[in-house]
Parts: sequence; structure tokens; C-alpha cells
Amino acid sequence: MASTGVTILGSTGSVGSSTLDVIARHPDRFHVVALTAHTETGLLARQCHQFRARYAVASGPGMADALNSALKVLDCDTEVITGEDALESVAGLDESESVMAAIVGAAGLRPSLHAARKGKKLLLANKESMVIAGELFAEAARQHGATIIPVDSEHNALFQALPAHFDGDLESCGVEQLILTASGGPFLDTSLADLEHITPEQACNHPNWDMGRKISVDSATLMNKGLEVIEARWLFNARPEQIKVVVHPQSIVHSMVAYRDGSVIAQMGMPDMRTPIAHALAWPGRIEAGVERLHLPLLANLEFREPDLERFPCLKLAYAALDSAGNSPVVLNAANEFAVQAFLDQRISFLDIAALVEQVLQTASWAPIHSLEDVIECDRNCRAIAQEEMNRMNRPHA
Repeated sequence: MASTGVTILGSTGSVGSSTLDVIARHPDRFHVVALTAHTETGLLARQCHQFRARYAVASGPGMADALNSALKVLDCDTEVITGEDALESVAGLDESESVMAAIVGAAGLRPSLHAARKGKKLLLANKESMVIAGELFAEAARQHGATIIPVDSEHNALFQALPAHFDGDLESCGVEQLILTASGGPFLDTSLADLEHITPEQACNHPNWDMGRKISVDSATLMNKGLEVIEARWLFNARPEQIKVVVHPQSIVHSMVAYRDGSVIAQMGMPDMRTPIAHALAWPGRIEAGVERLHLPLLANLEFREPDLERFPCLKLAYAALDSAGNSPVVLNAANEFAVQAFLDQRISFLDIAALVEQVLQTASWAPIHSLEDVIECDRNCRAIAQEEMNRMNRPHA
């Protein structure tokens, strides 16, 4: 079997590092073509050296020189690609058959979409790209023959539980409902009064998953599940009412597909991102991922609950944004990214995240989305609105 070239967008993050871990287990099956990071040039250089990457991008301001210096110390001949379009350049390289899109947030939109337009096998871990430009991605896949395989554990689980012949028509496959599971994060049973005093360190301490800070906060607010609802709409051509969320604190059942005949097919496994990463890399085959095996007799009871929308208002906001369509998901995502960063910077409280997102959704003007430029302009405008609304929230009352 010929070795598959892989580009990893965001190789120094948790998903990128896990992807390299899986690749390292199969050196005859995969080889690294390009790696990218924003500012972690030391780690990026070490990854380039270990995996003999041909190209690398450090996209942060002034980071290319730092990366070149770090590579020189390691006597590594990886070529550093620079310029405004560097991420898109490596996302479309002919040498790469597969592109892992693991850049967090809206920053990953352009290179991920470029990979789809180049007809790549796109392993999509960046849920925000599909949230804010899902229709553009669906169109790019149709026009250019790209294959989009979700890497989020929940969507990858749905992908596995759907029929192998699924072609975008849930009705013809007898599917009634897509059921996304949510752990509920670290504050599932915390009183509403105590949520006001939650610190960033507490919010980033997820009970089951090892994730970055932004994603950990999204899990704590359940916004991650709201974004996943919107993502599922585009990945699987589902109507909003076909997508349900249930809270499952153990994170063993990653998602389920309910069928017309009463069957419910669930994908289960240990909470380890290497499982969906290995599935996406090897699809339609299967490879070893280095993951601990699930021992069913040792499991305690598996628990499922309806989500409490009073405790998790972000989920309700996401469903509302999906119903509104147009630019509403872009507004939701931009406001949330701004609010989460403000919380991490201790400029707003934990409960202010949902309040700020809701205010931006109410303030921003609705408009249709026709192009990538529409998405980028809306994203930029909504971050400015979020700044104004945050200033208003923090302004002392007379």
C-alpha cells in the first residue's frame, strides 16, 4: 500500500499532537508533508524534525524567523512557507492526499475551505468552519470531489453509525434522529449561584477529555454542543428537529443514530481523540490507534439526561441561530469566541459568556451568506459589536 501524504493544520494543539501520535504508529502507511502552528515554534520545529516534514508554517506575526532559527538548531531542512496565504498554500499541496484541519476557531476557515476546493480528503476537527460556512463547504465538496470526514468524536460517531452507503439523504436511509451526546462538562451538578464565581482554571478542568482551553470552556457552557448541532446540520444534511442532544456524563457513548424501525445504533469507546483520528485517517479501513480498550463489565451505569437549558443557555442560543439561518451562526460563533477569550482573560464572568453572546445575537443585523467574504465581514463586525457590548456590561452604573 502506497504511503499517504498528510498535512496537519494546527499540529501543536491537542488534536494535531494526537494525529502525529497515530501517524507515528504507522510509518509505512502515512508520511507528513506539512505542519503548521501559530506561535509554538519550538514544538513545531521538533515535530518537523521528528516527522521529516517537507514544509512548515508559523502563522503568528513574526514567527517565521523564530521557526527558521529553531529548525537551524536542529539541523532540520524543512522549508518554511511565509506570506498571507501560507496556510492555504500548504492546505492545497499536491503531495498531500489528506489534510487534518485542527486550527481552533474561525482562523481555520480559509485553509480548510481551500483544502476542500482542492478536492482533498479533509479530516475536519475545526467545528467552527462548518458552523460559519457549512453551505460553502458542502458546495465545495460537491463541486471538487472532496471527502469531508468529521473528527469531532460526536460527529465521527454519527459518521460511523450511519449506513456505509449514506449519500446525504437521511430519509432514504430510514434515519429519524441524530443524537449527540454531551458530557455536561465540569459543572453539570454545580448550583446556578456558584456558577457566577467559576474561574477559568475550573472551567478548563474537563472531567473526561484533554482539550485546549477554548474548547474546554465551550464544553463547560455546552456551547460546544450547540456548535455541533449546527455542524451536524451541514455534515449530514439534517433538519434542526432531527438533531437531538442528550447529556451523558461518562463520555463512553459518543453519539447515536435512531432509525425508523426503532433501532438505535451507538458508537462507543474510551474518551480518547486518537480513535476518531485513526478512523478518519484510515477510512474506509481501520488501524491501531494506541487507545485503551473499552471493558464493558467494568463500567458503572451509563447515564443519560435531558440538557437543562436554564443551566446551559448557550445550547438554546445555538438552536435559535440555526433556526434563524443566514448569518446567525456566524454571529453566534464570533460572539462566543470573543466572550470565551474575555472570560479566560478574566474580563467577564462565566455566566456573562451566554449573556454577551445573546446580546450580540440581538444587536447584529440579519443577512444572508453568499460567499467567504460575507462570512469574514460578518465575523469581524460581530467581534466589534461584542467589544462594545462587553464595555457596556462592565461600565459602572450611575
